[in-house]
Amino acid sequence: MKIMIASDIHGSAFYCEKMIEAYRREKADKLLLLGDILYHGPRNDLPKEYNPKKVIQMLNDIKEDILCVRGNCDTEVDQMVLEFPVLAEYCILYVKDRMIFATHGHTFNAEHLPMLKAGDILLNGHFHVPAYRTVGNIIYMNPGSVSIPKEDSEHSYMIMEDETFTWKNLEGDSYKRCQSQRWRKSKGKYKENKKENMNIFSLDNKIFFHYTC
Repeated sequence: MKIMIASDIHGSAFYCEKMIEAYRREKADKLLLLGDILYHGPRNDLPKEYNPKKVIQMLNDIKEDILCVRGNCDTEVDQMVLEFPVLAEYCILYVKDRMIFATHGHTFNAEHLPMLKAGDILLNGHFHVPAYRTVGNIIYMNPGSVSIPKEDSEHSYMIMEDETFTWKNLEGDSYKRCQSQRWRKSKGKYKENKKENMNIFSLDNKIFFHYTC
């Protein structure tokens, strides 16, 4: 299954439309939204073409394709106008024997972990910065923000297909402004090999990629 993962639209009709165009271009099976859909939030500037009513219409048009978790800017009134569930605190996915715990990030995040097993994946939005790193014995990921990226990151999303994760900007280009460190597991120890411009991260039982921006 191919899943597109995006977060933090914050009511931008301009970037929501670009996100949906990317979803159709990717021919993904599902679109997983990690919260903060309609409201811009009091800490953020208004995003480009802020128009929550238009975002409602665009997302309702593809409601059968959407999985969603609740962000800290999402409330019961949003559920009244959106025709797919938006108030779940988390979503559980599996990639073979790995569990993915998808949640917005305002409650469970890299500083406050849920109960996960070694090798499981914590998937957050909320921080508006793409991320991939190990936290203790789990893997932490963030697709960044669709409409209000921070720390000079791209307007971006992720693609999860089989055991491969790819970070892309809204034009569909693999996210190329990051470096990664390749970790090979050998007899319980990690050996570090640096390689630049990696944008696809394989997650099998032996290889991890540590992603930094």
